[in-house]
Amino acid sequence: MSRPGQLHLNAFLMGVGHHEAAWRLPESDPYAAADVEHYKNLARIAERGKLDSLFLADGPVLWDQVERRPSGVLEPTVLLTALAGATERIGLIATASTTYNEPYNLARRFASLDVVSGGRAGWNIVTTAGLDAARNFNLDHLPAHRERYERAAEFVDVSLKLWDSWDDDAVVADKESGVWGDSDKIYPPAYEGSYYRVAGALNVPRTPQGHPLLVQAGSSENGRNFAARYAEAVFTAHQTLADAQEFYDDLKRRAAEHGRDPDGVKILPGIVPLIGATEAEARELDAELNRLIRPEFALPGLAELLGVDVADLRLDEELPASLPEEEQIEGAKSRRTLVVNLGRRERLTVRQIIARLGGGRGHLTFAGTPAQVADALLHWYDAGAADGFNIMPPVLPSSLERFVDEVVPILQERGRFRTEYTGRTLREHYGLPRPANRNTADRSPAVLP
Repeated sequence: MSRPGQLHLNAFLMGVGHHEAAWRLPESDPYAAADVEHYKNLARIAERGKLDSLFLADGPVLWDQVERRPSGVLEPTVLLTALAGATERIGLIATASTTYNEPYNLARRFASLDVVSGGRAGWNIVTTAGLDAARNFNLDHLPAHRERYERAAEFVDVSLKLWDSWDDDAVVADKESGVWGDSDKIYPPAYEGSYYRVAGALNVPRTPQGHPLLVQAGSSENGRNFAARYAEAVFTAHQTLADAQEFYDDLKRRAAEHGRDPDGVKILPGIVPLIGATEAEARELDAELNRLIRPEFALPGLAELLGVDVADLRLDEELPASLPEEEQIEGAKSRRTLVVNLGRRERLTVRQIIARLGGGRGHLTFAGTPAQVADALLHWYDAGAADGFNIMPPVLPSSLERFVDEVVPILQERGRFRTEYTGRTLREHYGLPRPANRNTADRSPAVLP
């Protein structure tokens, strides 16, 4: 049975593709990850498909070993500013860490992106797991998982105050009187909390969207609570329909408990679509990419995720019988549990786990024809497991082109995806209202004497 409504689709862009071996294909440019023209081309392809948004991951650390895959990454808000000028409608979502930034600088950066893009900015809020990142910021240890989320909550609270520190009509621009702005419509946060002190108002006027779309990607207990409180879109990873349905129901329930409209939280699981003219062709692409993986390069990252030493993992054996429990992990808790469950459920060797993670790092990988990919997306949507999907092309640009040119038209023909943009802002694409300024939303109208 079909579910009312249409899908939301986000293009998750990563270098020359999400598959770690994509750079080794003859068609791939191994230098493209630092080439702005490469990303402009990808953004235009995604906009041609009328996708809601595109998304760039990020972290304040050199990813992986440089031997393993292209590892240089441009700072996403800078890159998205360039992409704003190369596109007109598609949303632009950047990842930024609450652990290794300050609210004023980051709120200003995203407000500027929202203004430059005409209201298309989104912030993927992350707390950043990994000791290597901590050591880049004068820390000897990774802050505890709970502390990172407590800090993130305060960070977002302060950012919202900064984005609301101007009334929409604070700029008067009255040449006759010589008054440019109304100081009574500026609201300095004067905030003092456990982690931050921020005195003054933002130096960017209130933006086209009020504030950027808030996105979150953690699925741990702390991550779910955080998403239910703040997120307007959630990127998540699931290997089974049942797990996705459980997450969907749970997060919508938690959002309602926070007094929010559950429909105002869009849940988008990640999917890595390997598309072929036939299912056999799609599976051959999957096999070819997996043959190009160097598993020895992947072992250190897997060991860190699982909380074990590299010596504890043997490529042609299953995961060790004894592994740290999720509550003992201070890094990416939910992703660690997903990988352990995958390995245990299917009795995979470490080598096989590495192959399964090579395309999407735990996100669902699906190989099939364009019609089969469309069917899979609609099956999850109609089953109440998703409001849309975070599309993770395994090879770029070719996999994105095939999705846009071959899968999107099928969804459009079935009436399940837009054929044209009807709005100009990212919030309009996701069917979300522009938020009222918290400083003036409850203001009663003046009573005249």
